[in-house]
Amino acid sequence: MKKSKVLPYILILPAFIIMSVFVLYPIIVTFFYSLRKMKLTAPKDTSFIGFDNYIATLKSFDFWYSLQNSIMIMIIVIIICVLFGLLSALILDVDSKLKNILMAIAVIPWALPPVVNGILWKWIFYPGYGFLNKILYNLNIIEEPIQYLSNRYSLMLIVGIVIAWRNIPFCTIVLLSSIRAIPDSVYDAASIDGANRFQMFTRITLPLLMPALGIILTFTSISAINVFDEVISISGYSNLGKTILLEDYMITFSFLDFGRGSSLTYLVMITAGVLGMLYIRAMSKKIEYI
Repeated sequence: MKKSKVLPYILILPAFIIMSVFVLYPIIVTFFYSLRKMKLTAPKDTSFIGFDNYIATLKSFDFWYSLQNSIMIMIIVIIICVLFGLLSALILDVDSKLKNILMAIAVIPWALPPVVNGILWKWIFYPGYGFLNKILYNLNIIEEPIQYLSNRYSLMLIVGIVIAWRNIPFCTIVLLSSIRAIPDSVYDAASIDGANRFQMFTRITLPLLMPALGIILTFTSISAINVFDEVISISGYSNLGKTILLEDYMITFSFLDFGRGSSLTYLVMITAGVLGMLYIRAMSKKIEYI
């Protein structure tokens, strides 16, 4: 084999080794763990049980409860990110001396760690002396503090808002890049044909943003499914706000059931993998300007 043909394989070898050690090997080991009865509280009582862990997981009430919470969060995140991401992109697309400053400010939530985001929003919605309750009380809108974090649905709404707030900058950047990539000639031709601004947006801008929206939908879905830090920061390890990833953590590291935990990990990984494939397909789509 010629040197020119060997060189590419040598260059990708470090990345291949890293991916094999830190990604491929854990995936394989986790799969074998999921097929075994493996609880660290009974280290000698281990045996091969096939797909019994998966069956037990799918029959578990806690699994379906946490899955419902994750789906609620995902829907909230998608709606908020698409609406506010598009609105922010349209605002930042306007020529202004402040647009660079506004762009820097818009990126701040994305730069903050998820735990910090969760703690900041927890103080806003804290039942006793939270910032929101204090404002409503001073405006004489409420007489007693509202228990935002004691209701399942309001808690899911708050968690969804926190995750969306962190992901909106990414959505804004993706949409803004797509908007600026649309040739001015397309709008000039529409203007000559008598189209107004609303018609340009609905018939030109929005259809050409569909690939970017596909990226946003898959990215925000993955972020919502994998939510962990924000839930812990806001509601702790309570069953009320338990998501599918938190359920996985509790089974594996609190109850030390590595067999059941590994099966749930694989179900989460498959879900995230499907969404990741959709994300890659959305990114690979080419935009055609007519």
